[in-house]
Amino acid sequence: MFHHSASAPSTVAGSAAGVLDPVAAAPKDALLFQRCTWCGTAMFHRLLCPVCQGSELRTERSEGVGTVRHSTIVHRNTPAARNVSLIEMAEGFVVRGRVMGPPVGVHSGDRVRLSTAKDPVRGEPVFQLLDEPYRAWT
Repeated sequence: MFHHSASAPSTVAGSAAGVLDPVAAAPKDALLFQRCTWCGTAMFHRLLCPVCQGSELRTERSEGVGTVRHSTIVHRNTPAARNVSLIEMAEGFVVRGRVMGPPVGVHSGDRVRLSTAKDPVRGEPVFQLLDEPYRAWT
């Protein structure tokens, strides 16, 4: 059985019994990810390393800071429009989530931090903008 301790990273072997759901197992203010013990590649919610196919993955806690790589506005299955963004975290892995604020206000390159809020639609991580980005108004 997998036990999470907030003070130390835990190790998850590549067996199906040791598979970790990083979103469900993480405390409200944490985002857990895996790192391959063979090549050091960081990844989110994987069974095998996408680089070397290694199955020995250790679980680490992200600092929660990242950069928006792509964002799109979704209008279906929700009462109001929302953004769906791909966030590249400082540790080197990419996670899908939502950035708080108006959907049209989220752009590639914006810096974000993990929020304690939970996405009510999909349960994905929610982020908030770190800096009010400068936008040239023409």
